Amino acid sequence: MPRGAPRGPVYRPLAWPFLLGLFLLLFLLAPFLLAGVSFAFGRVGIGARTAYTLLVASLFGSFINIPLWRLPRREVAQTPVVSAFGVAWRVPLARQPARTLLAVNVGGGVIPVGVSTWILAHDARWPAALAATAVVAALTNRLARPVKNLGIAVPALAPPLAAAAAALVFAGTAAAPAAFVAGTLGTLIGADLLNLHKLSDIGAAVASIGGAGTFDGIFLAGVLGVILATAL
Repeated sequence: MPRGAPRGPVYRPLAWPFLLGLFLLLFLLAPFLLAGVSFAFGRVGIGARTAYTLLVASLFGSFINIPLWRLPRREVAQTPVVSAFGVAWRVPLARQPARTLLAVNVGGGVIPVGVSTWILAHDARWPAALAATAVVAALTNRLARPVKNLGIAVPALAPPLAAAAAALVFAGTAAAPAAFVAGTLGTLIGADLLNLHKLSDIGAAVASIGGAGTFDGIFLAGVLGVILATAL
């Protein structure tokens, strides 16, 4: 394996220039990000401190993938860095021939699904959230594209924009919780789960559900959806 190639379930998902750019962007948008997260979670009884803790945990959890099982895969030429939609992703190389390790990402899968489940259980407008989720899932699935060695990629702004619009249509002025649910579960279902059957032909060593390593970041889709919904 090339020197510096990720070897296990914990690895840096982005090439350094893009990773530094992401943290700079998050720093600049921190006031809006924290306000949006606090507002959305506050509507369902989650305090600001807990909301900020979940945000930080999700960002750092994006480096951690929990292995589930291995799938057969078609052999393709491998490279440690793959570009998709203008972003350079740093992906792990295969250690076991003809196998793709299917995993779930902590920051982009486990945490946002848990938060979305909490919102659905405590928000009286949960039917609106589910309707918005269905819209985002359908649109995201249509936009999702398989990328060799990487996984399923989606334009970064498409899920949050769709989540904000769908939440406003179905939930009106109480759109923030629905936007988070639609942005997370809708992206997870449309981009990840509905495309699992394509993984064998992609040749990726690791396919992380909800992970920025091989799929788009799910948690950020929900957070940006909340910000857009509250801003409109």
